[in-house]
Amino acid sequence: MVIVKLVIIVLFLLVGAFYVKPSNWHPFMPFGVKGMFQCASTVFFAYLGFDAVSSSAAEVKDPDRNMPFGIIGTLIIATVLYIGVSIVLTGMISYTKLNVADPVAFALQAVNQNWLAGLLSLGALAGMTTMMVTMIFSSSRLVYSTGRDGLLPKTLGKVSANHSPLHAMTVVTIVIAILGGLVPLDQLTNLVNIGTLIAFAVVSFGIIPLRKRKDIPNHGFKVPFYPVLPIISGLMCIFLMTTLSKETWIASLIWFALGLLIYFTYGINHSQLAQKDNSEK
Repeated sequence: MVIVKLVIIVLFLLVGAFYVKPSNWHPFMPFGVKGMFQCASTVFFAYLGFDAVSSSAAEVKDPDRNMPFGIIGTLIIATVLYIGVSIVLTGMISYTKLNVADPVAFALQAVNQNWLAGLLSLGALAGMTTMMVTMIFSSSRLVYSTGRDGLLPKTLGKVSANHSPLHAMTVVTIVIAILGGLVPLDQLTNLVNIGTLIAFAVVSFGIIPLRKRKDIPNHGFKVPFYPVLPIISGLMCIFLMTTLSKETWIASLIWFALGLLIYFTYGINHSQLAQKDNSEK
């Protein structure tokens, strides 16, 4: 399915390039710098897939070498494709007409390329399918790790006979299905965005004290330009969060409070660290 998506994207770039009108790029930034950053925070969920690579670290052969290649490599490829699609799309048709649910297919239909528009719609279905599979895969590994550490019920930290976290995948699938069916897409997207930005900010700032830990061996990839790059990364995540709506912040605070409630009523007493401390006493 990934190959199908990539082929269709390349086809769109090749065909759409013949219909680009440079006049459509004026004004180049119609909503100014503020609008650009608001857009960046709105589409940030598109980069959530790279987080899926890191969550599968326990199942990767030679993670010190392969995970940096996987994360950085896919990040570069996807960014180039995102930029290419944006350039061609906004060059084919004015941005004022692209406020539709399927802008790429809409642009192709506007230039009478209906065959490619239909093909692209099939690619979009493949894209949504792989996205859901990826999110269930990555989220279930995070839930599994949390359950294994005792912060959630330990049944979520167990694997089945074929070495997959079946219980965690089942719970994650049910939660995703409920949220996808009951929560409006725009609100769900914004909630995912702010959650991802918070997580990335924590990871960025967390690198600083972790690098100083002598009890954690690290012979693999190390973030360059330490500590300047982690600080810039964390601050940029916080800045993008400030461009999100008040409703998104309120929903995020509710989720955050729910997480704290679970932690202080269950996780803090059942964690492996707490059990170790109790045994030492």
